[in-house]
Amino acid sequence: MSAELDPTVAKVLDKERPDAEENDDKEDELLDELEADEAALDAFREKRMQQLHDEMMRARQMRDQAHGGYEESTSEKEVMDFTTSTKYTIIHFFHPDFRRCQIMDTHLSTLAPKHFDTRFARIHVENAPFLVERLKIVVLPCLISFIDGKSVDRIEGFAELGNTDNFSTAMLENRLLACGVLQRAKTEDTGRITGGIFKTKVVESDDDDDWD
Repeated sequence: MSAELDPTVAKVLDKERPDAEENDDKEDELLDELEADEAALDAFREKRMQQLHDEMMRARQMRDQAHGGYEESTSEKEVMDFTTSTKYTIIHFFHPDFRRCQIMDTHLSTLAPKHFDTRFARIHVENAPFLVERLKIVVLPCLISFIDGKSVDRIEGFAELGNTDNFSTAMLENRLLACGVLQRAKTEDTGRITGGIFKTKVVESDDDDDWD
């Protein structure tokens, strides 16, 4: 898994631009860059080169399967399918009229192409009445992280992000790393962008499973 990557492999992989043309030329460019640095080349043995090749191929395959994008779901069934069929999933419950939801969208659109192991999606709360009640969503934006189909973390509003509209993408990334839904830090703490409360009926549930 990517969390177990050799640090040198991870560093090189993270230089790959997610929006660049995905072909063998990109891998060759990265390896050529290593060859220009003798110290790096000495550390980059055959096993690491093979790992780099394997990880880049896996990244391309996962992106072909819709990973690496920020999707919008229009049905609750799609959301449940995402969370149960993918190991790592982040779902943004949003309302288009809420400015803070738009800010969250900007950050998630930046993170999604970098973290292809995790699937990112959003759903309008008006299209998800069952999930809103089931997951007790009362404040927007609401970001819920799932691992193996189980919710493991949630971010409601910006209280945990400095309680400001100007938090950085790196701050959000670090928050998601802490719960394990993202695997490696890939965003530098540079550049900040410059919010909405949604209330609904709360339904208590003693069921530990999110969907059953």
